[in-house]
Amino acid sequence: MAKVILERDKCIGCGACEAVCPKHWKLGEDGKTDLLGSKKEDNENYVLEAEEAGCNNQAAEACPVQCIRVE
Repeated sequence: MAKVILERDKCIGCGACEAVCPKHWKLGEDGKTDLLGSKKEDNENYVLEAEEAGCNNQAAEACPVQCIRVE
């Protein structure tokens, strides 16, 4: 299992995550990215539990502000 974590408040809306992994990432109307299928945690982070990390690793590497983590 992979756990993908988005610290959305740090997102600058560059779109790099969506460019490399459109299956899981999409820019929202507010200009910040959305982690598709994720659940919001109490600490304002969004978390997606997935069978495998897949292209989310590339999304994390492409993020210039490092607001995406894969565990």
